[in-house]
Amino acid sequence: MRYLSLAATTLLLGACAMLSRHPPTVADGTRARLALLESTDLHSNVLGYDYYRLAEDRALGFERMATLVTQARAEFPNTLLFDAGDTIQGTALADYQALVNPLSCGEELAMYRAMDALGYDGGTIGNHEFNYGLPYLAQVTGHPLATDGADAPACAGPHFPLVLSNAVSTRDGRPLYPPYAVLDRTLTFTDAHGREASAPVRIGIIGFTPPPIVEWDRRNLEGKVTTTGLVEAARHWVPELRAKGVDLVVAISHGGLDTAPYGSEMENANWYLAQEPGIDVLLLGHSHTKFPDPDNAQSRFAAMAEVDNQRGFVHGKPAVMANFFGRSLGVVDLALVRKDGHWMIDATQSHSEVRDVRRKDGSFVAPDPRIAPLVAAVHAATIDYVSQPIGDTDFAMTSYFAELGNTTALQVINDAQRDYAERYIAENLPQYAGIPVLSAAAPFKTGFSAADDYTDIEPGPLAIRSAADLYLYPNTLTAVKIDGAAVKGWLEHAAGRFNRIDPASTSPQELVNRAFSGYNFDVIQGGLTYAIDVTRPPGQRIRDLAYRGQPVEPGQVFIVVTNNYRASGGGHFPGLDGSSIVISAPDANRDVVIAWVRARKHLERARDGADRPWHFVPVHTAGPVLVRSASGKLAQAQAAGIEGVSLFKDNGDGSSMYAVDLGVGVPAAARHAGGERMR
Repeated sequence: MRYLSLAATTLLLGACAMLSRHPPTVADGTRARLALLESTDLHSNVLGYDYYRLAEDRALGFERMATLVTQARAEFPNTLLFDAGDTIQGTALADYQALVNPLSCGEELAMYRAMDALGYDGGTIGNHEFNYGLPYLAQVTGHPLATDGADAPACAGPHFPLVLSNAVSTRDGRPLYPPYAVLDRTLTFTDAHGREASAPVRIGIIGFTPPPIVEWDRRNLEGKVTTTGLVEAARHWVPELRAKGVDLVVAISHGGLDTAPYGSEMENANWYLAQEPGIDVLLLGHSHTKFPDPDNAQSRFAAMAEVDNQRGFVHGKPAVMANFFGRSLGVVDLALVRKDGHWMIDATQSHSEVRDVRRKDGSFVAPDPRIAPLVAAVHAATIDYVSQPIGDTDFAMTSYFAELGNTTALQVINDAQRDYAERYIAENLPQYAGIPVLSAAAPFKTGFSAADDYTDIEPGPLAIRSAADLYLYPNTLTAVKIDGAAVKGWLEHAAGRFNRIDPASTSPQELVNRAFSGYNFDVIQGGLTYAIDVTRPPGQRIRDLAYRGQPVEPGQVFIVVTNNYRASGGGHFPGLDGSSIVISAPDANRDVVIAWVRARKHLERARDGADRPWHFVPVHTAGPVLVRSASGKLAQAQAAGIEGVSLFKDNGDGSSMYAVDLGVGVPAAARHAGGERMR
């Protein structure tokens, strides 16, 4: 070879180059295995750490999920790693980087820095990505957006492509992010002769976000962004993606599964997206749950039409949803077969599964040691920030038994919001002087994610982390002007948190409808009183609705303080669609609470934690009525003045079922049937 002429050498190198551009033909029938790994709804839980309790939480965190990724990569010969959104918001660390000590243009977000350490192949944008505004989103994703204030030169962002097909800029009519991306990768496999071989595979990814983001984040998106339905976006972009010669199309969709009739504004439209012929695999999210969940007999997916909750298929296509907060890793194990020059999925040999950081024996996988050092500085700074004192309290503020009337974790929020709005109206909106001001707040932590997932602030010093525990989200204070009929409709919708109770049933009945999110169980305070009749069907439960002792009239005018999410239509409350907003404050609800506590300094139960505006209409039941809460919390119910609660069963997992006597579990003054004053 050393004697070859330069011309011959050049010819040989050119031939090699041609061979590299035209890889050997892969015979039809050749098989390969490819695992698609998914994270979703990380919500900036980089570490397994609770910033409200200043304690480790081994049941969650990207650092532990990263270990599952490493294990999967060792198990499968070929892997790709994707994220399905709601990535950059959700912890005190995220708020610190976005609001308290904003990142410089050249500084990469802590969450993305950790993800880059694993080497992601792609991701999409969830609804909570928009919470901090478009300029911030453009900055931290390293992708200028075609909207005012978000089109500056690119800053440091993640080292993987973000795709989003159904959120469109009103400026140019194009998606905010590339609608899709094409990934050229190499598959390794064993050929027909038992030899290890390799061949290219071309994978297309396309992203989707819930269309209602334009309602939920109206303040940030109105006039700048529109959305299209998932099916409409898929039909527009998937044919173009298919024309790129891809073997597979993977939909990375921040949404869940819903079999209700399809509409272009549908929040969880992936049951319909799975029916689109050009899509091969679905990576899902948003619902903060697992799919598949074969060991959970109560999973709503078990009885869903055209859904295989054992093997993880939707309309015959592999799908996965990897829980939330880094608690789990989604794995789609694809058996590929070569046919007509392309790799195709053999559905009979493929399946999906969700792998948890908590093992079945109760132990936890170890954290990946690479992650914590990457975020050590901002982690420490966040702890310092949330530890700043703001006041003290002589009573516990908890969300245990919030569904039974415990408002100790809500009254502080409502009092602070009312105070802000009343002062704002006096200074800026004299036309609304004299209109009663009410306030609505919901318990954000009601045991959804874990047995101890409750607000629990002990008597004593209060810090910023206490306010963050009371108010989790970076919403902004907003107030609406509505009438008494709308107030009643608001409360009727919130009462959907309860199942309908049959007084004659001798079987145990659960009081709380777990399919109705706790953060939509709004309690309205500020002089309003009402009763909830859980024996009646939804929409007919609110009785004795009064304001300062007088019946509320349908046309009576009120101003109700809430947040931008609720006022703009979040939660689908009747009459709340953004059209009745009279105050759209720049201040976050949480900051309003912090400022109010700082000004008040000392919180006292009699003044700041004893207002119980509602009670159940008394009813005697033949069988037990049950509510789930954390174990060992009867004293919390008693301290909040809730009677008629007793332990029914300890579930052995940190939670217990408590029996509730609906005939006595109300304030003494309210123990009467009472006529309905407003229908």
